Amino acid sequence: MALCVIAQPIHPVGAELLRAAGIEVLQSRGAAAFAQELAGADAAIVRDGVNAAQLDTASRLLLVANHGTGTDKIDVAHAHRLGIAVSNTPLANVRAVAEHTLYLMLATAHQAVAADDATRAGNWRFKYEGRMLSLYGKTLGIVGFGRIGELLCDMAGKGLGMRILVWSPRAEATHVRSFGAEVATSFEQLLAQSDVISLHRPLRPDTAHTINAGALSQMKRDAIIVNTSRGGLIDEAALVDALRAGRIGGAGLDVFEQEPLAPASPLAALGNVVLSPHIAGSSQEALQATATQCAAQVIAALSGRPPDSLLDASVWGRRAGLMPAS
Repeated sequence: MALCVIAQPIHPVGAELLRAAGIEVLQSRGAAAFAQELAGADAAIVRDGVNAAQLDTASRLLLVANHGTGTDKIDVAHAHRLGIAVSNTPLANVRAVAEHTLYLMLATAHQAVAADDATRAGNWRFKYEGRMLSLYGKTLGIVGFGRIGELLCDMAGKGLGMRILVWSPRAEATHVRSFGAEVATSFEQLLAQSDVISLHRPLRPDTAHTINAGALSQMKRDAIIVNTSRGGLIDEAALVDALRAGRIGGAGLDVFEQEPLAPASPLAALGNVVLSPHIAGSSQEALQATATQCAAQVIAALSGRPPDSLLDASVWGRRAGLMPAS
């Protein structure tokens, strides 16, 4: 019987679908045991990535199904060198991520965490002392215009009456304008004119620290930065300096350069920051959809069919001789 290792918890529907297809399911006992578990696996579903050393133990592995869009925590190049196919789920959780981005925008602008703390402490003077901002009529700068950026554009533009400014090197201007958004002539224009900036780019060498000290210095003094994409898009040390000095208004962050975020991180001590533990794509509906898609990819692979959403379709079949008997 073919074996699929599930590295981190996923929605129960994933394991149910795999078992119904006659596939044995092993829920990993944790990071220390994962490499040993991969040694006997034909497929794996991962949420937090897999490294080269772990892949080297996986002599039977046909597929790594990534539970989510971003694959920067998977050593994809090494997997492909070994003939192991890698897939992702690019659309399963996009609406949940867009909704969470909007939540971080609103929570930061309306000082939701500070207001909650004040209420619990009986500090009713926060009503007079808090500095809440309305988003209506303000400018939202969207950096990267994939499906999440498009959904956020609709939500913020139609729902909040925001002006939308987009900077995305790969997006066609006519496509951006079809959403009622404006095309920024440069990244610098977006930085200077936006009241809220939301990041929606993959993490690559050319996108790392998109928001750095120089970028932060060009933002409005009350501006808010929101990141539900990848932590490495922001230079966190520069962000902390800017927040402490009041050079920008606040930040809403779901992702971080190092995860989990250390409790002693300077970000955790700042009152003008709203934090969440990389949960933007983790609504129950999104988790179910993502687990379902991952299971379908594994079932296809272990049935000898190429799964959908392969990062490189040419890799599929290189380990065909290892296909488990049905």
